Amino acid sequence: MKITLLVIGKTSFAYLEEGIDLYRKRLDRYTTFDVRVLPDVRGAKKMSAEELKKREGETLLKELDGGDLLFLLDERGKHRGSVGFAEWLERQLTSGKRRIVFAVGGAYGFSEAVHARADGKLSLSKMTFSHQMVRVFFLEQLYRAFTILRGEPYHNEG
Repeated sequence: MKITLLVIGKTSFAYLEEGIDLYRKRLDRYTTFDVRVLPDVRGAKKMSAEELKKREGETLLKELDGGDLLFLLDERGKHRGSVGFAEWLERQLTSGKRRIVFAVGGAYGFSEAVHARADGKLSLSKMTFSHQMVRVFFLEQLYRAFTILRGEPYHNEG
């Protein structure tokens, strides 16, 4: 199964891009994985938050195929520990779908249309992180999940 991370806008800081590249390379060992960077909406600074979310949502939804599983990385999503996330991921990987898509929204989150299309929402923390930092945090957790599933010595359970 293929896994895709959809993000809105380029990563602005080199240190975040380095982290993304590090975990992207590590994930290649376990799965077919890619990060798709969707362009920022033109004229975004002149739009209301709702209009911006709508436009970003339209762009995001165009990237999906009908058979994709879509999970939103959202602060109001389901909280799981690393082991619980690994177990959940394993169930998704055996679902028979061709692709799992995880999406990081823009600064204001997701449109109603994207929420309606989503198969679920995941939260990385009760804290709020920038949509750019979430990229690295999520990729690390995805890598950690694969090492847990393979019984490899990366994750230390407390």
